[in-house]
Amino acid sequence: MTQHEDLIAALSGAQQPLIADDTMAEAGRKVLLGELIKMLQHEAGSRTGEDIEDVHDMRVAIRRMRSALRLLEPYFKQKAIAPYSRGLRKIAQTLGTVRDLDVQIDDLEKYAAERPDEERAALEKAAALLRGRRDKARERLVGAFDRAAYGRFVKAFGVFLTTPGKGARGDSDRDEIQPVRLRHILPEMIYRHLGSVRAYEEVLPEADLLTLHALRIEFKRLRYVVSLFGEVLGSNAEGFIEEMKLIQDHLGRLNDMSVAQDHLNDLIGDFSRSDDADVQEALQTYIATLEAQKTALRAGVPAMWQRFNTKKVQRQLALAVAGL
Repeated sequence: MTQHEDLIAALSGAQQPLIADDTMAEAGRKVLLGELIKMLQHEAGSRTGEDIEDVHDMRVAIRRMRSALRLLEPYFKQKAIAPYSRGLRKIAQTLGTVRDLDVQIDDLEKYAAERPDEERAALEKAAALLRGRRDKARERLVGAFDRAAYGRFVKAFGVFLTTPGKGARGDSDRDEIQPVRLRHILPEMIYRHLGSVRAYEEVLPEADLLTLHALRIEFKRLRYVVSLFGEVLGSNAEGFIEEMKLIQDHLGRLNDMSVAQDHLNDLIGDFSRSDDADVQEALQTYIATLEAQKTALRAGVPAMWQRFNTKKVQRQLALAVAGL
């Protein structure tokens, strides 16, 4: 039986379509509910590890919820949403350890498969060490899922997201006309995040890896805003999201390689014995390969940036927003 099967069914039955006339609080409640359902649907697979994408997908759902909660802070009472922000952060941290090891192992195994037999055998020693660490990390993850506090958290969050008006801020001044609906607020929210992305144009030619990582985060925030509320933006938003995904994935791969190099340098230290010299040499070769790939990816950033900023791509967003 799938974990939380009854809860997933109840939450799914409570889902309502997103509409442009929703208040921001209720629009946010709807998108958060959809992401909570996705999170719970991937919990069973995250426990077993049979498909590493379950941990990834569960983590993405949590990231989207955390991003949505940040966007929705002006529309909910702080004390109403703070416990859910904290709960999601704790789950994300535990999932993140497993996911990082999943990615390291998968990349290492793919690289090793293309290497000569002797080098592949040395890399298998490193992969085995990482798999042992992942097994321990997954035990901690399952332990976190099994805690009563986690069960209470998901049930309470489900109640919050299926109770219209719960925790929402009231009008501060009923005599003052204020934008309160999704169609009033979403355009400004989208273009504010787009502005944060496009601000990097001036520094992009000389941008170092830290700057590109920061740009990736801004792209992620923009993508979350557009995709979370994509139901009311129509098909033009889908094309814009795909274009964002291309450059975000490009920047993400660049960042992943930098992180992997750091982890691999640490891993070399775990094979410091003289009879592990073959492992150290194989890992150093792998690090050099990643460095060459990083250089190629860095060189490709300007072209990706130019594509994203074409009138064709930006018009897709403009048409989607105009439809509100």
